[in-house]
Amino acid sequence: MSFTENRKGKLIVFEGIDGAGKSTQIQLLKEKLEKLGKHVITSFEPTSGKWGSLLRASGSTGRYSLEEEAELFLKDRREHVDTLIVPALERGDWVLLDRYYISMMAYQGIRGMNIKQIRELNEKFAPVPDVVLWLDIPVKESLNRIGMRGLGVNSFEKEESLRQCRAIFESICEPWMVRIDADAVIDLVVQRIVRSLVEHGILPEE
Repeated sequence: MSFTENRKGKLIVFEGIDGAGKSTQIQLLKEKLEKLGKHVITSFEPTSGKWGSLLRASGSTGRYSLEEEAELFLKDRREHVDTLIVPALERGDWVLLDRYYISMMAYQGIRGMNIKQIRELNEKFAPVPDVVLWLDIPVKESLNRIGMRGLGVNSFEKEESLRQCRAIFESICEPWMVRIDADAVIDLVVQRIVRSLVEHGILPEE
């Protein structure tokens, strides 16, 4: 599906390594968009559905093989696209996602799956985002923030894995991939996000 395809709504994806502040920024952008009169849907991947729940549990109970993991991600995303994302876009809603297939490119890419293949498999059915806001923070800061949660570090959150994931995010050169320096106080990150959305024609000038 083309980035320039005509759609009624907007699909804005938040990406980044763990601890980047995606959930916080999604909520703040949702509030801003609603003040502008937009109807906003927020969601996340992996989802809390049948396939997504299996993936979420695997972070602490033990990961699947690369092939099994990829299959679960594709099943979960297809269901998400069919039941939530596409219907919302067709209604004219703004969809804010915490992770999408760009995360699959990063996290399954470091396990050895071909990044180009991941993208091709997903874009057969998953709409290309209007914009991806890559909230970029240093790996050391990611680990600090993960530690502050008091939940321990799972297999997705080890230093070298995070470093490799960040490198993949950095390697994606597309007009819809926008780096946001998120190693800052929350209000400053908000300002950077809004400015970027204005520059890319997603939001009007204030």
